[in-house]
Amino acid sequence: MKLNNITSLRIGNLEINPPILQGGMGVKVSGANLAAAVANTGCAGVIATAGLGHFEEFGSSEFAKINEEAMRQEIRKAKKKTNGIIGVNIMVALADHENLTKAAMEEGVDLIISGAGLPLNLPRHLDGRDVKLIPIVSSARTLELICKRWKKRYNKIPDAVIVEGIRAGGHLGYSPESIKTDTVPSLEDLILEVTNVANTYSPSIPVIAAGGIFDGNDIAHFLKLGASGVQMATRFVCTDECDVHDNFKQAYINARE
Repeated sequence: MKLNNITSLRIGNLEINPPILQGGMGVKVSGANLAAAVANTGCAGVIATAGLGHFEEFGSSEFAKINEEAMRQEIRKAKKKTNGIIGVNIMVALADHENLTKAAMEEGVDLIISGAGLPLNLPRHLDGRDVKLIPIVSSARTLELICKRWKKRYNKIPDAVIVEGIRAGGHLGYSPESIKTDTVPSLEDLILEVTNVANTYSPSIPVIAAGGIFDGNDIAHFLKLGASGVQMATRFVCTDECDVHDNFKQAYINARE
């Protein structure tokens, strides 16, 4: 479903049109079925790696092994359902994030998204593979720090960057006090600040807006501000294709402000 009247999100040699990344939602919410369905529309489908395995019958010592194998199976399952773009979201906060990153690269995913901490060593396991690396940030300063470290250690800059504002459902870089006092910058301000930093690199780093983006008007708004694309997650939860249980979807439908 390529849209000719909207600019594609280009991440290296990948073309994403419509310019939407489906956000990773952990503990089996966004798995292979949802990621493949999204990828089949021309967008980028993303498998969340947190809590993928069935741990109920095993001890904690088996956690890393079970989760890695579950991720590998989800990636393979998604690839059987689509020729589109498939990525994974691997949180830095996960105890097994290094192993998951290496395994995802071995499975040939198109991109790896990483937040919930600073992914300062994300390029470590690339070994010449063409896997796009996309950190999640909540400030221009964070992007500068990541770029500086990657350039020094790996002679690489991010292939794109996701900017999560206060309305994102992820692990955000804001203090409870700043949220209480409403001193958190708006996503609009963050996009402008991060884009200014991203444009200092050659080639410039595509900036992807995330957090509370709900419909076409929201997408158009952030594209006009200079974002190259958007990330949307919650919007996909109640679809037939989403991997989560129907009771979970119904809880979303029943929710009120």
